[in-house]
Amino acid sequence: MSNEAKTSSSRDPKYWYGLAVENFILQGKSKRTAETYSRELRLLTRHYDKPLNQLTEDEIRKYVVHRKVECGLHPTSMRVLFCGLKFLYRGILGIDYPVFESMRAQSEHRLPDVLTRNEVVTVLNHVSTFHFYTFFRLVYTCGLRLSEALNLRVQDIDGNRGFLKIYGKGAKDRYVPLPPATYQLLRLYWKTHRNARLIFPALGRDLKEGPSSKRPMSLSSVQGALKDAARAANVKPEKVRTHILRHSYATHLLEAGVSIRAIQDYLGHASLEQTMVYLHLTAPKYKDGVAVINSMMGRVPLMIPFAPEDIARPISQQAAMRCRRLGRPPKSMKKAIQAHSAGRRTA
Repeated sequence: MSNEAKTSSSRDPKYWYGLAVENFILQGKSKRTAETYSRELRLLTRHYDKPLNQLTEDEIRKYVVHRKVECGLHPTSMRVLFCGLKFLYRGILGIDYPVFESMRAQSEHRLPDVLTRNEVVTVLNHVSTFHFYTFFRLVYTCGLRLSEALNLRVQDIDGNRGFLKIYGKGAKDRYVPLPPATYQLLRLYWKTHRNARLIFPALGRDLKEGPSSKRPMSLSSVQGALKDAARAANVKPEKVRTHILRHSYATHLLEAGVSIRAIQDYLGHASLEQTMVYLHLTAPKYKDGVAVINSMMGRVPLMIPFAPEDIARPISQQAAMRCRRLGRPPKSMKKAIQAHSAGRRTA
């Protein structure tokens, strides 16, 4: 319990957010998990514009109803809200309102969205730049989470054995099969920046920070690039997110007969129950998982939709060239067309 927090009169959302993040990290949570659970506390402070240690039980109850009914929060997000509230009030402020006992999020058993193998290829072939293409090819062919791929380091790649060492969710390490074609692609991309530590460093606004960057590419840029590719390919643009590539990886391996136990290990699932959601498509046949992955995910020679001269171009030119070849206008032209159309409507 924090005596300072119990007596604080701060209305600053950043104060309560920072306090929760700090304490979550002290409890062993990762920085990203701590930020996710603490975000709702920042919104709660803004909602009432008063110190959170002064909120009544009734105010907390009304806020929960507001987030559920008026904001339409997803059950998963409601669980995050409940966890944040209980942690702040019980763990930090030492206040245990009875309402906390009745907080329950609706259980959902939805099947994941997946793409067919042809759809994956189509979407990837519409990615506008080589660095994003390499990133998404890695996510799909190795079944990685977004954060795992972003933070992949040079030392995590074992090309001789054909494996990646992944530092996964919940501080659980695992080894994932690395198809030879993906390994060659990573080597080819790394040579474009030669960062000593990261495979996917942030390139910076001037696109020159790659060799010395200490941080990976941003989440938003990656997610936006895949969304743009899905729209351009006209492949489920409303459903395509980076995680759909991981779901597709698991489903395609299962369809090919890889053991569900092997898939559980490759995905880094704590329990087999998490992996069994993919059983809705096919019954697994027990085969050598590594051999199937290497066969499915591409062999040498490496086939990629970028010519060598395109890879050597600056990223802005890569995107413009790809747009012309794919028959769609670059973003700058899109904005001009939209502005012109808006002007005609107003006239």
